[in-house]
Amino acid sequence: MTVGRTLLRSLLAAALLAAGLQATLADEWRTTSSLIGDSKYGDNFQHYDYVNPNAPKGGTLNSVLLGTYDSFNPYIVQGSPAAGLVGFGGGLLYDTLMEQATDEGSTSHPLIADAYKYPADYSSATYRLDPRAKWHDGQPITVDDVIWSFQVLKANSPQYSRYFENVTDAVAISDREVEFHFNQKGNRELPKIIGDLAVLPKHWWEGTDANGKKRDVTKPTLEIPLGSAAYKIASFKPGSEIVWQRVPDYWAAKLPVKIGRENFDTRRYTYILDDNAAWLAFTKGGLEDINREYSSRKWATAYNFPAVQAGDVIKKDFQTQSPQPMQGFVLNQRRPLFQDRLVREALTIPFDFESMNRTLFFGFNTRMSSYFQGTELASSGLPQGKELEILEKYRDKLPPELFTQQFKLPVYDSPQAERKYLKQAVDLFAKAGWVIKGGKMVNAKTGAPFKFEILGWNDTDQVIASPYIANLRKIGVDASLRIIDQTQYINRVNHFDFDVVTGLFGQSDSPGNEQRDFWSSKAADTPGSRNLMGIKDPTVDALVDRIIFATDREDLVAATHALDRVLLWNFYVVPQYYRSAVWLAYWNKFKFPDKQPAYVGADIDSWWIDLDKEKALAAKYKGGN
Repeated sequence: MTVGRTLLRSLLAAALLAAGLQATLADEWRTTSSLIGDSKYGDNFQHYDYVNPNAPKGGTLNSVLLGTYDSFNPYIVQGSPAAGLVGFGGGLLYDTLMEQATDEGSTSHPLIADAYKYPADYSSATYRLDPRAKWHDGQPITVDDVIWSFQVLKANSPQYSRYFENVTDAVAISDREVEFHFNQKGNRELPKIIGDLAVLPKHWWEGTDANGKKRDVTKPTLEIPLGSAAYKIASFKPGSEIVWQRVPDYWAAKLPVKIGRENFDTRRYTYILDDNAAWLAFTKGGLEDINREYSSRKWATAYNFPAVQAGDVIKKDFQTQSPQPMQGFVLNQRRPLFQDRLVREALTIPFDFESMNRTLFFGFNTRMSSYFQGTELASSGLPQGKELEILEKYRDKLPPELFTQQFKLPVYDSPQAERKYLKQAVDLFAKAGWVIKGGKMVNAKTGAPFKFEILGWNDTDQVIASPYIANLRKIGVDASLRIIDQTQYINRVNHFDFDVVTGLFGQSDSPGNEQRDFWSSKAADTPGSRNLMGIKDPTVDALVDRIIFATDREDLVAATHALDRVLLWNFYVVPQYYRSAVWLAYWNKFKFPDKQPAYVGADIDSWWIDLDKEKALAAKYKGGN
């Protein structure tokens, strides 16, 4: 008995010591943040291990985009932002508190902030600003800028609003330190992701323009904004061109995340309305230097034009190890037609991936089967262990098949498969109250036809949608495709004005607060959110919170498995496919390290231009490149 008590006291003392040590470590300044373990660079991070730290600066990167733009303010729902500006993060213009790593998942390194810390209960986070950080006008980036940016972005940006939902305020601790307060404890991710905050210049946005008119950060603008990052806007032609120039005295050029990167002196973006015209611009040179190819057909058959044959354009695939984004036809539940789960399942079955992959995609693609594809977070088999424990709480609100069947999509692997699966789809429609009459799928009570429109904006939408539509029509479903211009498409998607669109839902290997923007009931009513399906499900909301407040990695994996499984069995999207490679074709004026970061596939910011080659190509192709 005495031995037992002594052992118990020793264990208790050790536990208290460990807890005290953990608390001490938690409240210490950290220069690198990670949600999945220590960064491979440790505390002695000099530069990324794949870059050339002596890469020369110079030359021009030419790029083509489809569509147009009408704003230099990317953080609001209104307007179409110009190339180089992004709705989440800083883009080419603004720095963030910390910068997400290019070669490690869920890891960030110092930028505007040189360190951060948080207490053991994760109730707040304090960021310490680098005293060298400054705006392009030479003024220092201040704590006031950080606080003002947090307030503005949370109020006006749908993504930041959901991302920072549990952040109540930001207050100045000193002239270099700002503390962010959280309304709940235990959100392990939140201290780290505060580093993703883009910092905007308060003094510029609260000032007046050349005409003496007060600026308004809540409205679109074509006045060139003041920035802090490696580039600034040098010139533009509204809607058709924007030119960025590298800032020669960029304050962060010698930081580890910047050494050997951002090497192009000029980045020119030209807008073209037609996809074919954009392709021709690349083949002839001068407007598009690097083409990221998404079309399997083009990758396999179209790269035989003269510049390729001459060795002036090079094809290369870069393998990636990052999570694969869920890509699929989004069924908008704001439309009554898609509110029945049986109907959504019936619409999933006619998608014949195998035939499409064989006849259209040259076998390059793999069927998507998880919202967290390519990671340990993807669900599989039947729920068990902690995942099952989590799901049991919601058993009566979930499809019973979730607990008894492995989630599997149809496999069209034989001539008989089509008949088999289309019959399954018809049977599901019948259970949901739809029947075939006169060759048309109609409502059994009202006689109304089952009719919907897939919205798209480019040739790829045509390629993906046509075989699917053909199969749907075989069972009487009146589906059609409508192609509109990109600007109109973006506006309609932002306001959820569609029946079906192809959605892309990117994930990290440490999901957290951003899941609210994807799946939460609140996001379903927020224009510009990523909850394109219009999910309003208390169970999904609860599972999102379960992920956000996971206690450790094991708990996070189990909670994410549970959410993945619930999303799949509710058939919110018709899953399409993915490819674990980045396909790039580029004019042969670039040099880059043989080693590229496998996490993202290729870091073009680590490339540089051989000025002699650039000049020779320009002469050979009469002004191009």
